[in-house]
Amino acid sequence: MKRREFMSLLGGAAAWPLAARAQQSPMPVVGILASVSPAPYAGFIAAIKEGLQQTGYIEGRNVTIEYRWADGQYDRLPPLATELAERGVAVIILVGGGPTTAAAKAATATIPIVFNTGEDPVKTDSVAALNRPGGNATGVSLLTVAMEAKRLQLLHELVPTAAVVAIIVNPNNPQADQQLQELHVAARTLGVPVEVFKAGIPSEIDTAFANVVQRRAGALHMAGDAFFNTRKEQFIVNSARHALPTIFSLREFPAAGGLMSYGPSLTDAYRQQGIYAGRILKGEKPAEMPVQQAVKVELVINLQTAKTLGLTIPLPLLGRADEVIE
Repeated sequence: MKRREFMSLLGGAAAWPLAARAQQSPMPVVGILASVSPAPYAGFIAAIKEGLQQTGYIEGRNVTIEYRWADGQYDRLPPLATELAERGVAVIILVGGGPTTAAAKAATATIPIVFNTGEDPVKTDSVAALNRPGGNATGVSLLTVAMEAKRLQLLHELVPTAAVVAIIVNPNNPQADQQLQELHVAARTLGVPVEVFKAGIPSEIDTAFANVVQRRAGALHMAGDAFFNTRKEQFIVNSARHALPTIFSLREFPAAGGLMSYGPSLTDAYRQQGIYAGRILKGEKPAEMPVQQAVKVELVINLQTAKTLGLTIPLPLLGRADEVIE
């Protein structure tokens, strides 16, 4: 055998193990299942990527991300979840609250799931226990449903003379009944008359506001909902047009011109999801990863909007605010 042929064979033999290893270790794929639309949640997706990066994973470099968007249509979530499961992704990150968890859990019992929910995940059977989930799912519990009552209390403190407080809720949200239950209990405790209006698609939001004004409501409570979060401008514009003091669930609303919000930091929650997904990619098991509780809860008040509405923020309420926008 000639020396050149021998060296060629030797080089090829040396390359075989490398090629085999490359085939055995493809770039992991992370699936993102979202009940919402891409544009309004761009900042939260960035937070997920930041969390992944904190654990050493960068999209396009050593991890691939596949997205499935339901665009606010919750009935699209089950087939989208099945697509990701059949794709064989390494982990599924959920965006947009409770409905995504149910769809992902129904689609797979083996692929790790990292959720973000406003409900108690033990009560919804998403996990066996908060400290030891025991299945293929773990994540972040925001307990936003439990905060509905506190939001109503803050709104009453700001507008105590409101004869009726309107509540807008998304009837397509599986959490809606629980949200209303919390709000009705709080309303009876506060002695505040409330009236419920429903909106499940964009056009129904405008209709709901028209009905709220017709009923002469003195203030508005927007129930926490992922679909509502994607319609931020629509809610803010309607609230301003009708001079209606409104409390929201996320700081992004008063930051964009809304009056007031009380709720957890979604940015922190999504960053934590990214961290958890990265840890799972490194070999940790979701069954042994405790569900994280939202620890950063923010009361945000926009003073400029209050001035426009002719409202004076009570000093005790102003003093409790985590952020005041002037």
